[in-house]
Amino acid sequence: MYNILVVDDESRIRTIIKKYAEFEGHTVTEAADGMEAVLRCREGGFDIVIMDIMMPELDGFSAVREIRKSSEVPIIMLSARGEEYDKLHGFELGIDDYVVKPFSPKELMMRVDAVMKRYRRVASAVPDGGKPHEIVELDGGGLKADITARLVYIDGERVDMSPKEYDLFFYLLANRNIALSREQLLREVWGYDFYGDARTLDTHIKLLRKSLGRYADCVVTLRGVGYRFESALANGKGAAK
Repeated sequence: MYNILVVDDESRIRTIIKKYAEFEGHTVTEAADGMEAVLRCREGGFDIVIMDIMMPELDGFSAVREIRKSSEVPIIMLSARGEEYDKLHGFELGIDDYVVKPFSPKELMMRVDAVMKRYRRVASAVPDGGKPHEIVELDGGGLKADITARLVYIDGERVDMSPKEYDLFFYLLANRNIALSREQLLREVWGYDFYGDARTLDTHIKLLRKSLGRYADCVVTLRGVGYRFESALANGKGAAK
């Protein structure tokens, strides 16, 4: 079971989440604003954070930014704001999921389980230092992915991505030139199927394309199906010499 930090300025929301979380066997600590959340996260000990956006003292976005300076703890963001901009901003800051209010407490707990399963699977997959790195190079090395170290380079320059962008990119890359359905991507990258919101996938695809720069169109949309990473489209996109 998990040690959860619930951050929301509405005590009613915190109480509802705490009730359902404790029923599932989790331990819950409450924080009423972003500043309190940052301070508690600095103390450590939490498996996952559920964070509201609109709060006094320090809003959720700013709190996530501060937390990410010292911690990779999984974060699920809660908000009454369902606009794409807010979701994009949250994922750019490194959150792991985004839930729009009003929400189902039962679904929220399922999302907590999904995020934690994915987080622990990635953490346990880190190989020991004696193994060679799995590296994929395209376009004569113009696009390089060190899957073992979770690093991406374009023309030798490191590309910064959110944790979920790395997960999505590496899965697409490992299955390059193969059509991948939206359901398959949600299941394999996020760790859940029908609990996942397909718009979350679309949002991350947009972020990934932005991060890939001139290699963005290697991520091909398959109408009515999903996406495919076309390695052939990377050829010839290298920087001019």
